[in-house]
Amino acid sequence: MDNSYQALVSAGGILLLAFLSCLLLPVPALSVTLAQQLVETLHLLDMNQLYILIFCVWFLMLGTIEYFVIRFIWRRWFSIQRL
Repeated sequence: MDNSYQALVSAGGILLLAFLSCLLLPVPALSVTLAQQLVETLHLLDMNQLYILIFCVWFLMLGTIEYFVIRFIWRRWFSIQRL
């Protein structure tokens, strides 16, 4: 690691991109029968808990993917090369 705060900045970047994904990308929709089956399988109280879990996992996954794509693009084409 170049910087002692790089891990903290990485996690913050992933969360920020996850919040941006909330505004830009739709969440996958489940059918009613699949949602009820998942609620019973995961022992949840209602579908609201299921959709909260889906939102959290979906947006954190998208934020992580976006972070690594942007990081790759930055390091590949825009970063100043060190000798």
